[in-house]
Amino acid sequence: MSHPPAAREANPPVKKKRDTTHYLYIAVIVAVVLGVVVGLLFPSVGVALKPLGTGFVALIKMVIPPVIFCTIVLGVGSVAKAATVGKVGGLALLYFIVMSTFALAIGLVVGNIVQPGAGLDLANAHFDQSSLGGGSQESHGEGTTGFILGIIPTTLFSSLTSGQILQTLLVALLVGFALQSMGAAGQPVLKAVGYLQAVVFKLLSMIMWLAPIGAFGAIAAVVGATGLQAVFSLLGLMVAFYITCILFVVVVLGLLLKFVCGVNIFKLMKYLAREYLLIFSTSSSEAALPRLIAKMEHLGVSQPVVGIVVPTGYSFNLDGTAIYLTMASLFVADAMGTPLALGEQIGLLVFMIIASKGAAGVTGAGIATLAAGLQSHRPDLLDGVDLIVGIDRFMSEARALTNFSGNAVATIVLGTWVKEVDGARMKRVLSGAEPFDEAMLAVDPHLAPTPAEQAAGAPVPPTVPDRRERKCRENGARRSPGPRLLLAGGRRRRRKNVFHTQWPGAGDEHPRMTCGPAPHFVKMTGHPP
Repeated sequence: MSHPPAAREANPPVKKKRDTTHYLYIAVIVAVVLGVVVGLLFPSVGVALKPLGTGFVALIKMVIPPVIFCTIVLGVGSVAKAATVGKVGGLALLYFIVMSTFALAIGLVVGNIVQPGAGLDLANAHFDQSSLGGGSQESHGEGTTGFILGIIPTTLFSSLTSGQILQTLLVALLVGFALQSMGAAGQPVLKAVGYLQAVVFKLLSMIMWLAPIGAFGAIAAVVGATGLQAVFSLLGLMVAFYITCILFVVVVLGLLLKFVCGVNIFKLMKYLAREYLLIFSTSSSEAALPRLIAKMEHLGVSQPVVGIVVPTGYSFNLDGTAIYLTMASLFVADAMGTPLALGEQIGLLVFMIIASKGAAGVTGAGIATLAAGLQSHRPDLLDGVDLIVGIDRFMSEARALTNFSGNAVATIVLGTWVKEVDGARMKRVLSGAEPFDEAMLAVDPHLAPTPAEQAAGAPVPPTVPDRRERKCRENGARRSPGPRLLLAGGRRRRRKNVFHTQWPGAGDEHPRMTCGPAPHFVKMTGHPP
């Protein structure tokens, strides 16, 4: 079917935005290798490059207050919305908090046992002390009363300009709860904070493109001052982190899944093998979000549970990120020659529980949260963050895979608790008797008639993606020109890239979401539900 030129011009093809983050990944690898070479061959030159790493950390420090403020304010809103869903939402939030705390604690335990940064003592290395950013350490001798009073800012806005992270955290929590208490009247402000967060995260992504320069200067300076010991310490941290993530998934999540649901974790991992491969190749668990939703529903978990748990978990259930934050914090403290005391570790854990929510999938959010935690408790350790920048990208795969596994297990466990899981179907699917059909990802379940309508004789339209639909799905675009679906037994018409299908005998029009992930997040009104 041909369309007039005006119709074609009204629906111009949308070019797929190319993912260029892999270039950043390659650039960081090259920068780390060059930094090691320069540090070994020209130690004095390597030490002189220290300001490159310090400058990069200063840029990260610049955006920490707005990142924390926006993340916490919007995070409080997400918690309130999830809690209003009912039993599933409340259980999900409780589960996420417990598992995140447990993951943070595991990171602290492993970091204290392994201590990969011990022996470096970078604080006493032959650096130019004027280039170090940790000279503004606050006094810790004021006691508990002084500490609590120090959290209260002078003014509401001074917390955002003074760089005091705990003050920023307090103001963000108060603002978030105040906006929630305002109800609908507070939604415009929340929306404005969302726009501000988008700007801040865009700025953070731009700063992260300077990561190769910062990593080059930091690695060259450390290797020039300590030799290969720094390289071995970084490798030790990476190996310890990967082993910890594997044990967390296999042992902790595996035992939880076995005892609560009677499901073998290895069978679940086999079922999600394609998603694991996708995440490993992209270093992002967000890439597998639509597939996780479809596969959890195919596994037998009810759609309402999947629709609540999976999207909420992608912001609040970040087990891999939690392990990374605590292990990296202990590494920096040991490498700087000033390990964290037990009280400081507990305080850091509490801070990370709150500050790590809501920034999933944003480039540089992990580094910013790590820097915020160190600045809030030990400002003298902030300069050591540039050392982590060089290996942060190497640990992103383990973080993403662990986060994904945690959300998959959470969906099944919570579904079992609320009795919204078809156990017999789950056994058949995991045994291979009912394999997942990849074609299901191309079908929008909201287009199908309801069971009542089927009983009344309403036709069940088979959906056959046409060439443009397949191309749109391959490119991951949100929309593409031309017809969306070939629908048997129905009439169709196109209006501004939104297809309306009218079933025979029905008078309502039903919007069809443009192709792309997460059809379950679209609230459908009228028919079908």
